[in-house]
Amino acid sequence: MLTIPLTAGLIRGALELERTAHGLLPHRLPARARAQCADPQLALAESQPSGVRLALRTRATTVELDTLPTKRVYVGAPPRPDGVYDLLVDGRPAGSASLAEGDTLTIDLGTGSARHRPGPVGTVRFTGLPDTVKDVEIWLPHNETTELVALRADAPVAPVPDRGRRVWLHHGSSISHGSDAASPTTTWPALAASLGGVELVNLGLGGSALLDPFTARTLRDTPADLISVKLGINLVNTDLMRLRAFGPAVHGFLDTVREGHPDTPLLVVSPVLCPLHEDTPGPTVMDLTALGEGRLRYQAAGDPAERAAGKLTLGVVRQELARIVRERAAGDPALHHLDGRELYGEGDFAELPLPDGLHPDAAGHRRIGERFAALAFAGDGPFADRAA
Repeated sequence: MLTIPLTAGLIRGALELERTAHGLLPHRLPARARAQCADPQLALAESQPSGVRLALRTRATTVELDTLPTKRVYVGAPPRPDGVYDLLVDGRPAGSASLAEGDTLTIDLGTGSARHRPGPVGTVRFTGLPDTVKDVEIWLPHNETTELVALRADAPVAPVPDRGRRVWLHHGSSISHGSDAASPTTTWPALAASLGGVELVNLGLGGSALLDPFTARTLRDTPADLISVKLGINLVNTDLMRLRAFGPAVHGFLDTVREGHPDTPLLVVSPVLCPLHEDTPGPTVMDLTALGEGRLRYQAAGDPAERAAGKLTLGVVRQELARIVRERAAGDPALHHLDGRELYGEGDFAELPLPDGLHPDAAGHRRIGERFAALAFAGDGPFADRAA
């Protein structure tokens, strides 16, 4: 086995690589952005490598990757499954693996405290690959912070050259991050990217799609051919702002993105259906009764009457986003809007309900990904490849 240096040229989907005591830690927000917010939720989300993958051109039949993941344990909640590493060979699924090893982060949702315990490095090993020159991708677990320690193969490895694919830069909440998807290549953005034939850079940040200026600047400064922003649910979850602040904040966010991408197709997506908050404001809280029974569920702690005072609901957010995009599009023909209920609406909820009240399951992710690809990348969609 040859030891392959872990270099930036082998890693796709990360905006920055931090050198650690163990190896490389992929980040999905750059250091300058991370320095402007001390929120532990954001730090956790951006360090989880959703959409980050190793992309190798090789004739190796065996590839090994040593990593140090961070496992999350929630006090009182059911154990979380180990993160999944997905293998693609020439773009087709070719296997998956998981690691039991790694650090452990124990989180008490009741007190907000967290305790970190170090653990050992583990190895994922993929064997029996075709003995031909091929493109091999190893997608890292979308929901586990993962330090890359070492890479080995039984033949030389080179970076996958530019395949001429357009780069799709997407920002959203935990659903875009991949909450409750089965694996990193089956989050809805990864599925949509595969169907659309594009290279994904996923800035879905669980609990952290909050119209932060540093996120807008990150989108502004990241090269992309296509951009989408899925906004709303986290603003309701956190009860972060009122209607008066929401509209100007959306305008400011879009203004910043447009500073770096004045003519790039830009799609604003409103929230998918979530009955919990359709007409009831946040904040969103844990259902402690369900937690005591070993189940994870959420509740809306707001009062529908508070809408009169400017509290946000998903219905209010959708209405405002549609208005803002309609008015801006008069002078910005590359700006588009998609109602999130076209991705997951009432009929979908009846068939594929949200298990915890907020997040779709694996089947829900597949449906959203397929719908997005059909609405955005195909036909006359805003992301259709006019040059194809």
